[in-house]
Amino acid sequence: MDKDARIAELEVALAARDTLIETLRFQLSQLRRMSFGQSSEKLSSQIEQLELTLEELEGEAELVDAHKDVPATSRRNAPVRSLPPHLPRTERRIEPEAGCCACPDCGGALRALGQDSDEMLDVAPVQWRVIRTVRPKYSCRSCEKIVQARAPVKAIARGKASFATLAHVVVNKFDHHLPLYRQAEMMAAQGIDIDRSTLAGWTGQAAALLDPIVARIREEGLKAGKLHTDDTPVPMLVPGKGKTAQARLWTYVVDDRASGAAGPALVWYRFTPDRSGVHPQGELKTFTGLLQADGYAGYDKLYQGNRISEVACWAHFRRKIFENHQTSPTPLTTDLLERIADLYRIEEEIRGEPPDIRRQHRQEQSRPQVDELRIVIDDALRLLSPKSAMAKALAYGRKRWAALTRYLDEGTAEIDNNIAERAMRSVAIGRKNWLFAGSRVGGERAAAIYSVIETAKLNGIEPQAYIADIIEKVASGWPSSRWDELMPWNWTAEPVPVSPISVNRAA
Repeated sequence: MDKDARIAELEVALAARDTLIETLRFQLSQLRRMSFGQSSEKLSSQIEQLELTLEELEGEAELVDAHKDVPATSRRNAPVRSLPPHLPRTERRIEPEAGCCACPDCGGALRALGQDSDEMLDVAPVQWRVIRTVRPKYSCRSCEKIVQARAPVKAIARGKASFATLAHVVVNKFDHHLPLYRQAEMMAAQGIDIDRSTLAGWTGQAAALLDPIVARIREEGLKAGKLHTDDTPVPMLVPGKGKTAQARLWTYVVDDRASGAAGPALVWYRFTPDRSGVHPQGELKTFTGLLQADGYAGYDKLYQGNRISEVACWAHFRRKIFENHQTSPTPLTTDLLERIADLYRIEEEIRGEPPDIRRQHRQEQSRPQVDELRIVIDDALRLLSPKSAMAKALAYGRKRWAALTRYLDEGTAEIDNNIAERAMRSVAIGRKNWLFAGSRVGGERAAAIYSVIETAKLNGIEPQAYIADIIEKVASGWPSSRWDELMPWNWTAEPVPVSPISVNRAA
């Protein structure tokens, strides 16, 4: 093969690679935007696989481009983005080799003409340090009274961990999904010998300090007019048997941003040893309003009377149809999926609008389509065998039809329960790393910490900075009358101090 043909072949291969990368990016973008379809855990798995594939292809593409004889600036038409303004800046000033006073050619005096500047994102590895607190003592020359500042409160009594350290360990485990034994290994690599059991104790202390915040989140959530709820299995170690039992983690979410609400978004979690309906029934015994949930029978007692109204999830109904479509697609399944997709497209048009506009739009646009969909389902049920998988899927929807269509009359309601499913994603990812809860107490501790971390994230707050600040204030005796000031939707981070300027001269 001659050189030109080989070059042409390589160019075709590179073009195919670039096309594949763009295709995968598009698919990844679609998956992230999906509001219905597969369960959140399956969806998360697909996203993770696509992310890994893209990492490999993009890394390979960058390596190939790096070996080309072209300037680095022309390799890729990447958008130019400014770096976040909240990050501390360290300036590196590079003077000409000959200095800033004399011209290197004629020796003439130089005058300032301006400057070029460029910013790069830099990172310093996690740097552990020791804070040594010194409290000088003074004595009065007249009365011999000894004067000394009061010792600051400690995160752990007689312990060696700061509040920031506790927050770091907690967020690494429950948000970054790093089990404590891995954190201990990473610390050991930096010459810090901290036993895993010590880290577990630190986690427990952080959870205890966060108790007032968790209680306040739950208290505020129960006042809402609409809740999203879901649950997921969590293996729990059975003491003395070396086996695990199937416990549950429940989530309760308030998030009305899609209906233009300005109130706080929040989420709290509850750990229970089983999936008995008494758990959500007890948790929501004072709640009044709309409850968006799946078809779990344990919620049924909550819907008796007029206190709580059920809003069913179209994503669950669609999923049952889609499962049949995957195995044996028919004109019926195709038609039903397209009709449900049309309902979701209408929802995109009114996202962020106030409840009255959403309700009116649904009555005008969605209601006629829902009525037609019901006729199609009823006709299909008359023709299908009651024992067929498709008939069972459609029967599920017809049984819950009043709850499925309630969102049409409630402007604050959503078409599905994906808000709650999204709140479970961090648990699903973390469960793969921490495997199981060691006990009921451990599960309840995890639920409390998840409540704080995920509520902080819903409000755009960085969890580690938030937790470090909050637990120090709680430990220092923050008055209970001012708990609201510490809640994620009211908390403001302290300004980050600017790093000292370093001045370097080119060699």
